[in-house]
Amino acid sequence: MTQDETCDDLLLDNQLCFALHSTSLLMTKVYKPLLQAIGLTYPQYLAMLVLWERDGITVGELSRRLMTDPGSVTPLLKRLEAEGLIERRRSSVDERVVELHLTEAGRTMRANAERFPNCIATGSDLGRDEIMRLRNELIELRNRLQRML
Repeated sequence: MTQDETCDDLLLDNQLCFALHSTSLLMTKVYKPLLQAIGLTYPQYLAMLVLWERDGITVGELSRRLMTDPGSVTPLLKRLEAEGLIERRRSSVDERVVELHLTEAGRTMRANAERFPNCIATGSDLGRDEIMRLRNELIELRNRLQRML
C-alpha cells in the first residue's frame, strides 16, 4: 500500500461512519417539521413508535428497543407523560418495574404519524423495495458491529 492510498483511507468522505452520521443528521432534519406538526421530537417519536407496537412495555424493554440506557430515556418519558401521551405505572407484579401505557391522546397521535414513512419515501425518491433493501443492509451492519462489542 502506498502512502497516498493510506492517506485516502483517512479522508472524511471515504469514511463509512461519516456517511452514516451525516445521513442520520439529515434524516432527523427531514423529520423535524413533520414531528413539530404533532408536537414530538425525534427521540420522542422513536419511543412512541415502540409504544404503538406494544403498549404496556417496561422502561427497560423500551431502552433495549431504542438501544440506549434506561437513565437516558427517563427525561424523555417524563416529557411524554407531561404532554399527556403516556402514563408511567409501577408494575403490579414487581413495584421496582415501571410500565409505560399510552393514553387516549397517545393512541390517537398514531393516526397523525402514519403518513410519515410515505413522506420520507416520496421525498427521498426511493421505492418501497429500495427502502427495505437499504434498511436490511443497515440492520446487517448494525448486527455485525454489535458482535464486535
